[in-house]
Amino acid sequence: MATAGDVLRQSLPEVSGAGVGELHVLAVDDSFVDRKVIERLLKFTSCKVTVVESGTRALQYLGLDGDTSSIGFDGVKVNMIMTDYSMPGMTGYELLKKIKESSVFREIPVVVMSSENILTRIDSCLEEGAEEFLLKPVKLADVKRLTDFIMRGEGKKVGGKVSQKRSRPDDCISSLSTACSTCELLPLSQSAMSSKKSRL
Repeated sequence: MATAGDVLRQSLPEVSGAGVGELHVLAVDDSFVDRKVIERLLKFTSCKVTVVESGTRALQYLGLDGDTSSIGFDGVKVNMIMTDYSMPGMTGYELLKKIKESSVFREIPVVVMSSENILTRIDSCLEEGAEEFLLKPVKLADVKRLTDFIMRGEGKKVGGKVSQKRSRPDDCISSLSTACSTCELLPLSQSAMSSKKSRL
């Protein structure tokens, strides 16, 4: 009998067809329009994209839905996960926590997106391990910065953790200006780092 994860994977594009050096991004958003926008932006930067409409479907695709027969699915090779924050059923924050609890997927960069600029929400996601928190509408410059960062940092890990951490979005204004497209990655703020250490 096919599991929910197996059925979902059969309906999604195969990852194995990805070219050498091509990034595969899993995009999660309950809005059809937002899914199409992020898919187009990612494809414009030559990424392979898989889109799903909920956190639950994302977990099924990754094999983290609790179905033991789908865990360890070898065909899933994801380089980055981009998820909306506000979704029915499971929020992007809850999805982030599930991914970071996984021994298989916890090192994959997760980017959370939202149309609401709520600092406590942003800080919570960054402290939980999000690579970045982007404000919608997501721009091409944002996506290009992220994919360039992942390509540069792919395989460069220190002590099992990614060696660089992205900043809160208000530290690097997202725009299509030349300054932003070439801006350097900044460390997390001292307050975010302190609160992260206190939780360990």
